[in-house]
Amino acid sequence: MKSTGSIETDLKIQEYLRWDKNEKTHKMVAEMLEKGESEQLSKIFSSRLQFGTAGLRAAMGPGYSCLNDLTIIQTSQGLYKTLESTLSGAELQSRGVVVGYDGRHNSRRFAELTSAVFLHNNVPVYLFSKLNPTPFVPYAVLKYSCCCGVMVTASHNPKEDNGYKVYWENGAQIIPPIDKLVAESIEENLEPWTESWNIEICETSSLRHDPYTDVMTSYMSDVQQFCLHRELNETSSVVFTYTAMHGVGRDAMVEVFKSFGLKPFIPVVEQVEPDPEFPTVRFPNPEEGKSALDLAIQTADRNGSTVILANDPDADRLAIAEKQPSGEWKVFTGNEIGAVLGWWLLTSYKQNNTPSHQLSDCCFISSTVSSKILHTMAVAEGCVFEETLTGFKWMANKAKLLQESGKRVLFTFEEAIGFMCGTMVLDKDGISAGAIAAEMICYLRNNNLTFMDQLTNIYDKYGHHLCQSSYYICHDQARIRDIFHRIRTYENDSYPREIRGFGLTGVRDLTTGYDSAQSDERAILPTSSSSQMLTLTFTNNCVLTVRTSGTEPKIKYYAEQRLTPATGMTSTAATDELTKMIHSVITELLQPDKNNLISKT
Repeated sequence: MKSTGSIETDLKIQEYLRWDKNEKTHKMVAEMLEKGESEQLSKIFSSRLQFGTAGLRAAMGPGYSCLNDLTIIQTSQGLYKTLESTLSGAELQSRGVVVGYDGRHNSRRFAELTSAVFLHNNVPVYLFSKLNPTPFVPYAVLKYSCCCGVMVTASHNPKEDNGYKVYWENGAQIIPPIDKLVAESIEENLEPWTESWNIEICETSSLRHDPYTDVMTSYMSDVQQFCLHRELNETSSVVFTYTAMHGVGRDAMVEVFKSFGLKPFIPVVEQVEPDPEFPTVRFPNPEEGKSALDLAIQTADRNGSTVILANDPDADRLAIAEKQPSGEWKVFTGNEIGAVLGWWLLTSYKQNNTPSHQLSDCCFISSTVSSKILHTMAVAEGCVFEETLTGFKWMANKAKLLQESGKRVLFTFEEAIGFMCGTMVLDKDGISAGAIAAEMICYLRNNNLTFMDQLTNIYDKYGHHLCQSSYYICHDQARIRDIFHRIRTYENDSYPREIRGFGLTGVRDLTTGYDSAQSDERAILPTSSSSQMLTLTFTNNCVLTVRTSGTEPKIKYYAEQRLTPATGMTSTAATDELTKMIHSVITELLQPDKNNLISKT
């Protein structure tokens, strides 16, 4: 074997080649050695994938820093050992695990390797026989009372990526300290066990069960708890257009429309079948707005459709667009959809429950980077509102705790078009949200209202919540650390008190655990030194959060201004001020030009 010039890297490569039985990745490493690509080899072998954000997400390829057969086996062995140490062997072998996968390159292969690790240790595995939406895995964990679930998906990431998402026995994604236990266990079980590579057991073992049909049927039955206007759905004139964004959502969305009595939607034929190449979109993410919905808009216009529903490739997110009277299409933000779905689920609950059901037992949940419209709504209606860290792993676990305490969680959302209606699935679910939204739109249309009309009505009642968010791409982690260090030492070796004329009233830093609003200056929400998150509150009632993404090389920002009669500002004036404030903060603190940050646009 040719040397890379680094003894440490050479040893890691030799170890990898001893353990890896995949001919393709073997060949890729050999070719890189032959070409003398020492720098790239060092990059992929010098560090391991970090287990976090409820699992793994990374580019596929050879080496320890990428997702491949070997790193999937190592992760699965670590997960098995964690379960073995936290549960009795008899319980693990009785209850089993769920494994699902999306339509990306290698997803089925990775799911089978994951399953093989458990099957060879006499653990029952509910391995889906077909591509499945991500929400089916947490649903199945609860349905079968399994010990955990694994979904092989990278959601809306580029085609080069894949992921390994882990749910615990409560049906929610794992959080500390479980994620740390799994990470430690992976490190202790790196060498593949004798049978781990043998995936034939997935076809021959009596412990392998296929839950696909059972889960599809059961899910479609359970989701009907949210269907309250079947007769109206059956007669509505609304024509929906649907895109699966080259993902796995189509079959489930067809069935959920049937279960609600909704008329069949118009599919975007170019995007309705699973395709790991995502050939018609630059990014397979409906959150990107019109750029991702061009084909859906063309399809809708050709068919006289005025509403578009879009899932991301693993069908856990939902985007909504509506044709306006002007003929233009309005793609709603996650915050706007969250406001209307929150109103709908609260209204539906109030209409279908007797006064003895106290609203004080009803809960809304959203993350710290999302609009506070649910908080405003909860205060006005006498409900409970809970705020968590970013990500459904935090929100779903909070929902489970509230549910166990006797509360009823009506709705949970995050601005990144993630919606959890009730607690049937303890994760964002683009399938149930799609059907519920469709019924709501039919109901509104029957009352001569559009989605946009109802959003305006909500803001008129509860106050306008003006939100803007975007991101910058940065692949240099050292540069990102420098940016946030500069913010923390901006003024007299401390946080800023003013930014280009915009005064601050508070700073919360969930990386260091500082919160100026608390008497002891200690943040209430959980903190993590491994990710960056700063929230700035301004004297003009604006709030801006800037953070790093746990799954993508992005610095994201989220800003909101809540208007009340006391502000005396019009929506237009407030929008202008919010835009100016964002520009000042981004230009002064992030310094995109100086730091070579790539903007979303």
